[in-house]
Amino acid sequence: MNRIITVNDKFQKGYTYELTAPLGKAFHPEFQPHLPPKELLALGIFGGCYMTDCRDEFPDDWFETARLSPGKKDITLNFYGVDASLPLSVWQEKGWIHPDDPRGWFQWYCRYFMGRRMPEEDLRQIKRWKGIRRHVQAIRLNCPPGLGACRPKQRQVLLHWAYDPRTL
Repeated sequence: MNRIITVNDKFQKGYTYELTAPLGKAFHPEFQPHLPPKELLALGIFGGCYMTDCRDEFPDDWFETARLSPGKKDITLNFYGVDASLPLSVWQEKGWIHPDDPRGWFQWYCRYFMGRRMPEEDLRQIKRWKGIRRHVQAIRLNCPPGLGACRPKQRQVLLHWAYDPRTL
């Protein structure tokens, strides 16, 4: 049976969506993220400020070890300790934000992981996710294998997009 989620947070009031796929399963065949949202939050992404007001929407266990900053962004909470994010205003100007996911790609990914499906938007976001792979090649071309300190900003970007740069 499908489940309806109602969102009331800083960015959305009364927004609802339906979960039609099982948690963490039934992904598009071209979308194979390395890390689930829970692990990304525990490793440290977006300066810890990304998910502080929307915890009710997602499973409690996602936040047990999450590195969150209740105030402003704290880049020391990022796994690589660098700022690898553009301001939300830039995302909006570039048209990267879908109205249903006003926080951007990671919000889409969390909701997709939960089981929400929006076929047209899913394909758009998967295409964007695939485009980030260019950073994998840049790290492979410029860094010795296993040297995590090489190109930390690109590694943090990959982490934001559910790739695991620790394996490069």
